[in-house]
Amino acid sequence: MNALHSTAPTHPLSIAVPVLNEEKLIRQTLDSLTAQRNPDFTVVLVDNGSTDRSCAIVAEFAAAHPGMDLRLVHEAQKGTGAAADTGMRFGVDHGATWLARTDSDCLAAPDWTEKIMAAFDDGLELVAGQLVPRLDEGVSAGERRLMLLAVEVASFFGRIRPGNKGEGYQGPYQMLPGCNMAITADLYRRSGGFPRTRIEDLHEDRALSNQVRKLTRNYGLRRNVVVYGSSRRVKAWGLKNTLAWYADHRYRPENVDIR
Repeated sequence: MNALHSTAPTHPLSIAVPVLNEEKLIRQTLDSLTAQRNPDFTVVLVDNGSTDRSCAIVAEFAAAHPGMDLRLVHEAQKGTGAAADTGMRFGVDHGATWLARTDSDCLAAPDWTEKIMAAFDDGLELVAGQLVPRLDEGVSAGERRLMLLAVEVASFFGRIRPGNKGEGYQGPYQMLPGCNMAITADLYRRSGGFPRTRIEDLHEDRALSNQVRKLTRNYGLRRNVVVYGSSRRVKAWGLKNTLAWYADHRYRPENVDIR
C-alpha cells in the first residue's frame, strides 16, 4: 500500500493539516514540519477538493522524505471545520494519544512539536499556541506589530463577548488559533471535536474552545508554541475588515479562500 494512504497506526502525536489549492505554499509547510526537533509524529493532510497541484506536491514530497510519516486523505464536504475534523478523527481512529493542527499556508517553528508535548506534560488537555505573521510575505515590521496587537485585542474582547458567556463553563474563554492548537485525543472525542462547518458559517476553532470549557479547566495559551501564519487576508481585505470577519462575520467578502 502507498505510504500516503496507509491505514497503519499513527505516531502518538498526529497533526492534521487541511489543504485546499495550496500549491504555492504547502511545500514550505511540509519543510517546516520536516525540520521539527521532535520528529515523533504523523502528518495527516486532508485534501478538501483541490484543483491545483497540491496533492501532487504532497506525493512528491513524501517520495523525497520516506522517513516522514505522511498520510493523505480526502474530504468532499467543503469547509475548514469538516476538513480539520476529518484529519483529527483520523488520528483518533488510528491510535493517536495527542492531536495537533496547523494549516497548509503556515510555518511551524522548529520546536513546535517539542513545546506542544511539554505543554501536555504540564497537564494541559488543550493547548492554544501563539500565532505570528509570516516574515516572507512583504509585511513591514510596523504592520506585523499592529497585527500582533490586533490578536491581543481580539483575545481580550473574546473574553467579554456575549456569545462566549453562559452557564456551564468551567473557565474563561480562550481564543484558539485553528492553525496552531493541540488537544488530547480523549478530550477531542468527548468534546465532539471541530463542528463540520464552513468557515463562512462558523469559526470552528471558537466553537471547539467553548465546547472544551464545559468539560475541563486544563486548557491555556502557551506563547512558546509558535506558528507563523499567512497574512493573505489582511493584505487582501485590510486589518479592519479582517478583524470584523474573524469577530462575527460583520465583513463578508465574496471569496474567503484567498490564494
